[in-house]
This record gives sequence, structure tokens and C-alpha cells, in this order.
Amino acid sequence: MNSGLILATTFLLGFLSACSSKTPEIRPFSEPEKKEFFVVPGEDEKVDLEIIKRGQVLVAYSDCYQCHKEADKAKGPSFSDIARRYPMREAIIDMLARKVISGGFGAWGYPVMSAHPKVSVEDARAMVTYVLSVEGK
Repeated sequence: MNSGLILATTFLLGFLSACSSKTPEIRPFSEPEKKEFFVVPGEDEKVDLEIIKRGQVLVAYSDCYQCHKEADKAKGPSFSDIARRYPMREAIIDMLARKVISGGFGAWGYPVMSAHPKVSVEDARAMVTYVLSVEGK
């Protein structure tokens, strides 16, 4: 183990002990904290099932799964968390499609959304429509 890390850990534990009469609670990393996220209000609009199917195929052949999973958080938010946050509305689909193409950061905390400038607007819209259709709403 790095001696600098040991020294920093020892200092931190000593500092915490001095600031409190209680022994600091140390939780293992395997207990992730569940963070709440805001939900954009609005009702879902109907979309063509063929667009959802096309989006599913496009996502399968893209690099989306390098950072996202359908139900569990990975580097980025899960598709089901994205679907819970945003209603299936044209304006939302347009906004998220632009984010797929141009990239971005901050909407989900620290992860950065890589830009995909070679993805057409039509394909990005189909991909987003699929993501917003994922179960978990």
C-alpha cells in the first residue's frame, strides 16, 4: 500500500476521532448510497412502435452499453432511470437526441456523456425513444 495513502488515512481517522467522541463509522464501499433524482413532470405521448424497435437495434449496434445498462447504473445512468426521469414527449426526445450527438455533463452528476457527432438526428431520436420506453417508469 502506498505510504502516502496510509499516512492520509491515519490522519483522517485521527482528525475524525478528535472532532467527535464517537468512533467514526466506516462503511464498506459495497454499500452504494441511493441518490434521488428529479423527475421531469409530464404525461407520455404515444409513439410508433416501429421507432422504438429501430432505436433498440441502433442502440445494440452502438457504444451505448459501454456506459449504460438497461436496469443498473454503470458509468452513466441506467436506461430505466432515464426513462423514469423523462416523459416520452417530442420536446424531451429532441433535447436528449441533441445530447447524444453533442455530449454533455451535469444532468446525472459526475459522468460525462461522450459526443456522438456521426449519429444522425433521426437515429439519435430513435435511440432516445427506445431508451425512454425501457421498463421501470
